[in-house]
Amino acid sequence: MGQFILTWIVSAGALFLTARLVPGLEISGGASALIGAGVMGLTNAIVKPILIIFTLPLTIVTLGLFLLVVNAIAFALVGYLTPGFEVNGFFPALFGSLVLAFVSSLLGNLIKDN
Repeated sequence: MGQFILTWIVSAGALFLTARLVPGLEISGGASALIGAGVMGLTNAIVKPILIIFTLPLTIVTLGLFLLVVNAIAFALVGYLTPGFEVNGFFPALFGSLVLAFVSSLLGNLIKDN
């Protein structure tokens, strides 16, 4: 249970940092980041696999590059569902999903090393 809470807090911190780095993303505070991290987990577990299955032919044709669009759609959905977290357009969602993946990876590696 402790590892789950630590992962959730690290994800919220990564989301908060991503909102500060990417123009077009706005987050109102720590509570919104925590809620957003939870919504992101649910979105990645439920909605994203469905989107990937429906867009599989297009993903194959584009050699996997369409998965960037699927990630942006999932990120924008999190912004829509989370109070206090706004995603202002497609390109902030696209860059936000890329930056979030990078920041989450860095923070996750820092936590694993300690």
